[in-house]
Amino acid sequence: ILAQAILVRGQESEHGGPFLRQGSHEDVGAGGVDQDPAGGQDLDQVEDVEVTGKHGTLKRDFKHLPIELYTSGKEVRAKMYFAKSKQLSMLRTVCSHISNLFEGVEKRFQYKMRLVYAHFPINATITNGGNTVELRNFLGEKRVRVVNMLPGVKVEKSASTKDELIISGTDIDLTSRSSALIRQSCLVKHKDIRKFLDGVYVSSHGVVED
Repeated sequence: ILAQAILVRGQESEHGGPFLRQGSHEDVGAGGVDQDPAGGQDLDQVEDVEVTGKHGTLKRDFKHLPIELYTSGKEVRAKMYFAKSKQLSMLRTVCSHISNLFEGVEKRFQYKMRLVYAHFPINATITNGGNTVELRNFLGEKRVRVVNMLPGVKVEKSASTKDELIISGTDIDLTSRSSALIRQSCLVKHKDIRKFLDGVYVSSHGVVED
């Protein structure tokens, strides 16, 4: 028994760019010879995926999953044999990872965070060329909270909105984890968090619209 999901790289996507578009179906049928429907040639099997775009190159390894990946022209096919419902979820996960790679190198991911405070204003300072952010005066504390961004991620202050930080990068995992490091550095301790709402919170996230 064969289950497969096909990603087709079309001319346009919902974001307006030439991105990888996921097929709307998952076929279950008998396994056979893998051939390119257009040219009749065998598909090229790959073990890890490397995507290159105008914002750099991203790689992801899928060797730990029992999934066969094939490339043919503008198609990427993920196949799995003898899978049950739990294992079939891996197909959609792999397709989502590959789609995020394409969106990252084409447009980059962006997380917006707001500095929230009731009395003591939180001061944010960008240092090290956008690789480090220093947070001061959180709840009136003297300690300086230094948060280093993960590789390939930059942080900057918003030019249009007060008390807003913008974290951007090509890798969605590293970008989201960098914003999580900032969030976790300003946690309220030994107080009622329903009353003391100070901190740095994610207000929005998505791809950068050029």
